[in-house]
Amino acid sequence: MSTRSFTRIASRLSIPRSQSRTTIPFVRTYVTPTSTKSGAAALAQQPQHHDEVDAMPAPVRTAAQWADFGRDHVSHGLGRLRDHVVVKGEGLDLYTAEGKKLLDFTAGIGVTNLGHCHPTVSQAAAAQINTLVHLQCSIAFHAPYLQLIERLLPIMPHPSLDQFFFWNSGSEANEAAIKVARKATGRQNIIVFQGAYHGRTMGSGAMTRSKPIYTQGSGPLMPGVFASAYPYWHSLGVNPSTSEEELVRLAKHQLDLVLRQQTNPSDVAAIFIEPVQGEGGYVPCPPAFMHHLREVCDKHGIVLVVDEVQTGFFRTGKYFAIDHISPSFRPDIMVFAKGVANGFPISGIVSNKELMGALDVGSMGGTYAGNAVACAAGIAAQDVYASGEIETNVEARSEQLYVTLNRLATSPKTRHLIADVRGVGLMAAVEFRSAADDLTHEGLPEGTTIPKNIGKRVQDYCLDKDLLVLTTSCFDTIRFIPALVVSEEQMSRAMKIVTEAVEKVALEG
Repeated sequence: MSTRSFTRIASRLSIPRSQSRTTIPFVRTYVTPTSTKSGAAALAQQPQHHDEVDAMPAPVRTAAQWADFGRDHVSHGLGRLRDHVVVKGEGLDLYTAEGKKLLDFTAGIGVTNLGHCHPTVSQAAAAQINTLVHLQCSIAFHAPYLQLIERLLPIMPHPSLDQFFFWNSGSEANEAAIKVARKATGRQNIIVFQGAYHGRTMGSGAMTRSKPIYTQGSGPLMPGVFASAYPYWHSLGVNPSTSEEELVRLAKHQLDLVLRQQTNPSDVAAIFIEPVQGEGGYVPCPPAFMHHLREVCDKHGIVLVVDEVQTGFFRTGKYFAIDHISPSFRPDIMVFAKGVANGFPISGIVSNKELMGALDVGSMGGTYAGNAVACAAGIAAQDVYASGEIETNVEARSEQLYVTLNRLATSPKTRHLIADVRGVGLMAAVEFRSAADDLTHEGLPEGTTIPKNIGKRVQDYCLDKDLLVLTTSCFDTIRFIPALVVSEEQMSRAMKIVTEAVEKVALEG
């Protein structure tokens, strides 16, 4: 797709055309590092509430002072890539208080699928704010809640998925899925997979098996959770070149052992799985293994829960990742969040009437669950997805992305650094080799020296060039998760920086 063609698409989708602007937008009271304005003078540049100007002058801080303030007062348990203070987002561009313009290939970890502040979504939210901001969902229906369900019903991956519950975050939605599965089956145990990420709360955290940092020192967590091997060469202790058929065979065997040795199937309420593991390293699950899970669950009366928190809403090129499996594939519960409302906090579960009907009235709820403004944003986001242009752009830009990543994996200059390139759509990853991990040494000539901390060094170079990228997994992996409206020029610019970064690490050793 040419840049000119994408500009026409962007116009129809209301994608901000100013993504390529080099000017820095006006920053209100965030001010630049050289500002010496008084609080009252800075406040005068903002929309005025004249009766409050003299009584409530706004404090003015430089960018460095804001960063110091954050380090002092934001929980030590919250990490950051850098101490930038971001004051504006537009499309794939982020602007900082010190005047930097960053190309964002993180999309808020897969949340702003339509780019920062997409006009269609933001305008819908603004309109809703002037109509109804909040109605607690246990008091009455509100229109945006029902209208969002109306918009989601036709795009569900299976017609049996027709009852919804909205919450705020992916973790909470997975907690809701646990409750439904346990109540409907009368069983307690849960099976998850090595590398899984389902959240950081006490229930969802117990099901997370990607890194111990998310729950270390905070146990005991929810009991009754068992982990089996995901069909991924690291989980199974085999080489990266192992065939998909063999990975599925080995993973099926490991699941069978869990059901023979660790928990009787009659005690298992649910099996939770991500169709593409997120924090586990952006590892797609082979369709054959997903079909096997469906058979196991049907045989033993187990609820199959598919976690599409990160993979949903065209992240993988289709509405949901399980749409790649087959039109007939049926989860019992599907969990979604992130891209549903392009940055407004809403998540949900969807199931069938039989499972949802097992719940006691009043057992589900939450103060902000299904907030009216977030629902309105979700409705508007579905309008943009429905155009079909997002799906087309994901196909074109993902092809552009994988050409670069595969070129790095085969180049004589850089192939000794890369163990694996994988992903689906605009959910892609490069796993680097590690001197301490023999599985990643496959294909290396004897005596090859593997540099240390490849992924972190590549990420740091990208950050120095104002490109935001994220690592993932307990293995040395960088993921690429830009907004789905990324242009050809932006992808080209990002891939140039990534190529330079990998080649620089290869040269330095």
